[in-house]
Amino acid sequence: MINRVVLTGRLTRDVELRYTQGGVAVASGTLAVSRRFQTKNGEREVDWINFVIWRKSAENFANFFHKGSLVGIEGRIQTRNYENQQGQRVYVTEVIVENFSFLESKSSTGNGSYQNNRPQNNTSDPFANNGDPIDITDDDLPF
Repeated sequence: MINRVVLTGRLTRDVELRYTQGGVAVASGTLAVSRRFQTKNGEREVDWINFVIWRKSAENFANFFHKGSLVGIEGRIQTRNYENQQGQRVYVTEVIVENFSFLESKSSTGNGSYQNNRPQNNTSDPFANNGDPIDITDDDLPF
């Protein structure tokens, strides 16, 4: 059986870092992942995907990533359920992160939190386009 997921998105809030009674670090958060296709209004819908990271990786993730950070995560989907205080059964689906990647430099998001989707004007970057999006059509792509 294969249970593998790879996601790229932005953190919706700072990661919540906690420790179990045994002292094991666990971090949880939500990743906003844009869908590939646009709606009839020209907007992209977003999926809000919960994730969990364990041990030293959880501490590292919480220290380096903040709300708005663009990150890549790799792991497996896991489901669980529990009974809440009202006696109702609650079902949870989340990604258990095994690997993660920085997808932008800290300087592109200011102080580590997401400011906007435009990079700062950087004259040493020939692809910066003065912070404006570069217009690329399907004809420009090699595939």
